[in-house]
Amino acid sequence: MLEPRRLAASNAARWMAATLGEEVGATVGYAIRFERTVSARTRIEVVTEGILTRRLQADPFLEDVGVVIFDEFHERSIHADLALALCRDVQRSVRDDLRILVMSATLAAEPVARLLDAPILVSEGRSFPVVTHYLAPPPREQLAESVARAVLRAYGETDGDILAFLPGAGEIRHCQRLLAAGGGKRGPLLVVPLYGDLPFAAQERAIAPAAERKVVLATNIAETSLTIEGVRVVVDGGYGRRLRFDPATGLNRLVTERISAASAVQRTGRAGRLGPGSCYRLWSEPVQQTLIPYDPPEICRSDLASLALELAAWGVTDAAALAWVDQPPAAALEEGRQLLRTLGALDTEGRITAAGRAMSVLPVHPRLAHLLLAAGRRGEEWLACDIAALLSERDILRFSAAEMAVRHESDLLARLEALQSWRRGDRGMPGIDGHGCRIVDRTATQLRRLLGVNSSAPSGLPAAADVSVLLAQAYPDRVALCREQGTRRYLLAGGRGARLGEQSAVHDEPLLVAYVLERGVGGEDLIRQASALPETLFRREFAGELVRRREVAWDERERKVVVREEERYGSLVLRSRPCRATDDELRAALLDGLARQQGLDFLNWTTRARQFVERVRFLADLCPDDGWPDFSAARLIATLAEWLGPYLGKARSSADVAAIDPLPAVQALLSWEQLRRLDEGAPTHLTVPSGSRIPLEYGGGAGPTLAVKLQEMFGLAETPSVAWGRVPVVVHLLSPAGRPLQVTADLRGFWDGAYREVKKEMKGRYPKHPWPDDPWLAVPTRRTKRSGEH
Repeated sequence: MLEPRRLAASNAARWMAATLGEEVGATVGYAIRFERTVSARTRIEVVTEGILTRRLQADPFLEDVGVVIFDEFHERSIHADLALALCRDVQRSVRDDLRILVMSATLAAEPVARLLDAPILVSEGRSFPVVTHYLAPPPREQLAESVARAVLRAYGETDGDILAFLPGAGEIRHCQRLLAAGGGKRGPLLVVPLYGDLPFAAQERAIAPAAERKVVLATNIAETSLTIEGVRVVVDGGYGRRLRFDPATGLNRLVTERISAASAVQRTGRAGRLGPGSCYRLWSEPVQQTLIPYDPPEICRSDLASLALELAAWGVTDAAALAWVDQPPAAALEEGRQLLRTLGALDTEGRITAAGRAMSVLPVHPRLAHLLLAAGRRGEEWLACDIAALLSERDILRFSAAEMAVRHESDLLARLEALQSWRRGDRGMPGIDGHGCRIVDRTATQLRRLLGVNSSAPSGLPAAADVSVLLAQAYPDRVALCREQGTRRYLLAGGRGARLGEQSAVHDEPLLVAYVLERGVGGEDLIRQASALPETLFRREFAGELVRRREVAWDERERKVVVREEERYGSLVLRSRPCRATDDELRAALLDGLARQQGLDFLNWTTRARQFVERVRFLADLCPDDGWPDFSAARLIATLAEWLGPYLGKARSSADVAAIDPLPAVQALLSWEQLRRLDEGAPTHLTVPSGSRIPLEYGGGAGPTLAVKLQEMFGLAETPSVAWGRVPVVVHLLSPAGRPLQVTADLRGFWDGAYREVKKEMKGRYPKHPWPDDPWLAVPTRRTKRSGEH
């Protein structure tokens, strides 16, 4: 039987055992993280969801299990979804006798019923009416104060014990202090907290009946899984903690969010179990209408690295091979797999490695599992357990290093120092969260027990370098190299830019591990906590991950080929020095750089070269079936290596290339016969009536053009043509000064018509040039009039 929380699991087992008149561990036992109470007599075992996942991995057939019960499935934890998918896989493939039962008070049951091909059984149960009061919503930062006021109001207006919901332990302790200060005037008031990190005895005290009226201040742990005798009143703050992926730490974190409508119903129902009750909601009725219907499943909003590792351990490389209530998002799953490949847990095919199998049995995030395994090889398990606990729990310092005026080589050293101080009983260090230290110490102790760490606590603080190396094992993608000496700008091994925040105690370090990172939107990430990483130590510890290679590449800024030998770690260039390259390598890099330019303007296009290309394009458009080469810009860029490569010589930069005449290179693309036909069909010049040989201009979209002085064309009736007479030339008739007078493709029409107007206007302006009345009889000339001519 699966329960979503440790307290619910142990409490359900104790209740069932007491019902049988037995001690827990007999017929009914339980297994939670770091603790198991069962015996050979046990027939019902209540477990938390992660326990079942690990048991399935160890015993895929569930040989000694007849039925698996998923309780409170509406909470849709990622472990519950995974465990259901794996159990369904076992049921369909090898254990058709395995029974699966899914239970919930507020679940949308139809999708689960379809998944299991199972009926839906409904038990209405017994519930008394609950009167709901909507109160003025408080600012979120004053939630504890508002809950305390609502509790005191309910105390005066109702009977019975009061259950008040707050998001977490911090708000509960604050509210408890407020009630202790203000509740005495209303008679005896027993205020007890209830949340997952409390010692078991304190949790039992909250659940057990009391002689006086009791106020239980609880997280959503009391929402569904626990029965608290005597409760007739609920005060609902309207917020809860949900597991979400925190990009800052690369781990999943609990965040405070508005509860769903289903959670609000669950909480209200706690007041109606024993008789008519009351519920005070700290929000308005309009806000009630905006609540989301159900809490979104964790699988749709969490980091999926752990899920990807479990799937690989199960032998599944495609998540779609399993049946899910909600399919894991493909992008998030691939991101998780990429991290696992970086950690060495998966191979390139997505299959689990030996290191991945060792990581999968540890009840921590794969990043921290990798850290713990690496520490075992270094003999630093004690330190690693402390680091893993500090990273997986909330921060034990209430102030940043900058606010505390502390300077360290590692922001984590300040936390390790605070933890050691708390363990010694020294509470003098400012800003220590004592409750947080208690949780971290308990987690670290449990990890050491799990790993079999028998050594005693080391004396004094560890070296910052040792801390950094272990952090790099958890965050290999966040090793960061300073981009500019004297600045706080870094490049991460994963390829993103980042800036070291002012709140960090680390300064002026060339290499560090950015283990707490705030993801930037469109700009640089912000490094909130870091640890300096000595380069020599990093090289030694990560020697197998360093890549040495020669880089022969085009430098866009320098606009030339650079040749360097580099030592890289991910996107980081740790060392770079000039070296030699072969002519072929240099030419390939040069051509690659040129191909990425916009257009072909990097070449020295002389008039002859440009006109050659345009002439070929002209005939290719006119005669598409004649086999002319494609001289479009796109094609020329795509085939640079073929036609330009042999003519590059010793060129290594854009300046070198600009000195090359491309005409021989493009001419070489035509056969001898094509060159002959090119001169026939698209000649470079035409001889005009004056005897002058005038160049033709190709390109520009208007066809071939001839720019010639008007006097040189006297007497010519037929417009010149090219392409074996198929295309008339557009004639630009120029003044004696070379300015356009007329553009025409019909010379006969010009002489018979527009010439007279041109003559009238130009004769006075250019009196030394011939302007005959009859251009048909005039002698074409490129000279001025001889003396005595009219």
